[in-house]
Amino acid sequence: MQLGLVGLGKMGGNMRERLRRAGHTVVGYDRNPDVADVHSLKELVDTLAAPRVVWVMVPAGAPTQATVDELAELLSPGDVVVDGGNSRWTDDIKHAEALADKGIGFVDCGVSGGVWGRDNGYALMCGGDAKNIATVQPIFDALKPEGPAGFVHAGKVGAGHFAKMVHNGIEYALMQAYAEGWELLEAADVVTDVREVFRSWQEGTVIRSWLLDLAVRAMDDDEHLDGLRGYADDSGEGRWTVEAAIDHAVPLPAITASLFARFASRQDDSPQMKMIAALRNQFGGHAVTTAAPHADAATPSKEADAG
Repeated sequence: MQLGLVGLGKMGGNMRERLRRAGHTVVGYDRNPDVADVHSLKELVDTLAAPRVVWVMVPAGAPTQATVDELAELLSPGDVVVDGGNSRWTDDIKHAEALADKGIGFVDCGVSGGVWGRDNGYALMCGGDAKNIATVQPIFDALKPEGPAGFVHAGKVGAGHFAKMVHNGIEYALMQAYAEGWELLEAADVVTDVREVFRSWQEGTVIRSWLLDLAVRAMDDDEHLDGLRGYADDSGEGRWTVEAAIDHAVPLPAITASLFARFASRQDDSPQMKMIAALRNQFGGHAVTTAAPHADAATPSKEADAG
């Protein structure tokens, strides 16, 4: 079938290639003319035969909103828009309602697979009416991994991105657990080869996973990760997962802690630790380190914490 694809970055560009390998016709638009097949959304829409399917792979928020708004003016009744970015599920409902007023269908699709998806396939979590899902199904079938798993019609509009949000929240917690275990192993003198410990876990253990494989791959490139700064950003889904947990009164201590750990990674000089150091000095006389690099630290106390 024909597909219009908006956004040809790391994910979108690889998706275009995988779909073309499967025999589909993909017309891609990107603001970067070096990778685009057409040079405007109007040209993309005019190139496709009706009924059209246009898949949007642009950053969540304002870029997605602007793209959907423009497509609403260009597409015709019976066409379908798929949002495959990491949009917030509540935005999907607004987009679906606005497009429905013009007779245009909408499907939200959470996509997982990263830069490896081109060859391995993408896990797809979709939300929307069964009719619209069926229209796009040949594309889903080409993008998913081989075999029975890898695609789900998760529910009504918003369900796909809600499922992907929870997926990414779980990912936060899994990565944090591996990172904490790695740091403890690195800190213990008794363990002399942390990388090979991780490698030994890749087969036969209950914690083997693709993330573990990627951790070993990273250590093969830089055994002690000396070339990296301990800074981790978050793309939004972790925050949304915690907010949804609050809305539904569902406890998520591991996912929440992993999100806060990322916040802590961005502090070169933690304000919280300043207060903790000050309190320990006040109640126990424990050493504090002053901000000036040349200043002498206070003499360490030999007493245990008094509190």
